[in-house]
Amino acid sequence: MAELIIHSERIKQNIKDLSDFFKSNNIEWSLVTKVFSGDKTFLKTILTKDVIKNINSVGDSRLTSLRNLRAVNPDLRTIYIKPPAEVYADEVVEYADISLNSSLSTIEALNQAAKKQNKVHQIIIMIELGELREGVRRDDIIDFYEKVFNLSNIDVIGIGSNLGCMYGVEPTYDKLLQLSLYKELISAKFNKELKYVSGGTSITLPLIENKVVPKEINHFRVGEAAFFGLSPLENKQFNNLHTETFEFYANIIELKEKKLVPDGIINDANIGHTTDYDESNVQETSYKAILDVGLLDVDKGDIEAEDKDISFVGITSDMLVIDVGTNKDKSGNVKYKVGDKIKFKPSYMGVARLLISKFIDKVYKNDM
Repeated sequence: MAELIIHSERIKQNIKDLSDFFKSNNIEWSLVTKVFSGDKTFLKTILTKDVIKNINSVGDSRLTSLRNLRAVNPDLRTIYIKPPAEVYADEVVEYADISLNSSLSTIEALNQAAKKQNKVHQIIIMIELGELREGVRRDDIIDFYEKVFNLSNIDVIGIGSNLGCMYGVEPTYDKLLQLSLYKELISAKFNKELKYVSGGTSITLPLIENKVVPKEINHFRVGEAAFFGLSPLENKQFNNLHTETFEFYANIIELKEKKLVPDGIINDANIGHTTDYDESNVQETSYKAILDVGLLDVDKGDIEAEDKDISFVGITSDMLVIDVGTNKDKSGNVKYKVGDKIKFKPSYMGVARLLISKFIDKVYKNDM
């Protein structure tokens, strides 16, 4: 069976290093674990006491994942990192200490749920700063906050934004300054201090490093940098974090010399994806390897073969076909045979999908 290797000690060290980085910049942070889809083995392996002691909260965008977080560690402070569906208000209050919100009717539902559970639910209100994802329109902010501040079982602890996740609007000093100014406006208008200005995610980290984040920005929600060691803005290593944290291996189940061009009438009935081919190469051949992974497990665009001589041929629901050329190395020796493994580097989305797949083995390694 194909397997995903998870270097748990490297990930844990990344989290500790990020905690030190944020602390040195007077910023609190929430660790976003959604890439692991609430996997209990991961939660037990990674979220040890020494790792989470300097984290404000652990967050996810799925209620089942938050439920698993609580099952593994009942004392963990949790944050629901997307606006909740109104129908799940009871579950959100039960499993999340904090939630990010942008809808008044949902916050009212959370207030009612908190009343029933005899709790005070904390919220961060998201502001739209140009990404056109979740967020209250800037013209509506004062009216929105006025209504929410009057709710009996809701504690508004902050203001936040989300940049770079959909259209890729870059977080800049000016964008974050807008957020901090809205915080000052609200505090002055209602004589109420907002504890947190949640300025962003892994994509915003270089701004902290370059000392161009307004001092009022004091909370971040970070996942990708912790688990992959990267800042998505330029997809580069951040602050010497470990980047070799995941490896994916698929098994060769067939390896034969075959033609470059398919033979027969081609229609639209296929369920897979293929690369383009040149019909002038109809007589040419190369060695094709079939691997035991498919679209049900991962998209081909989310895994990159370590061997740069390998090229993609096609993928179906449960098999991936690659081209290994002459299947010879520079010395003329055979490179691959049936039973060998092909190593890939998975992307963030690749890891997320591989972890969800029940057809992929997950192997934790403690090496640094």
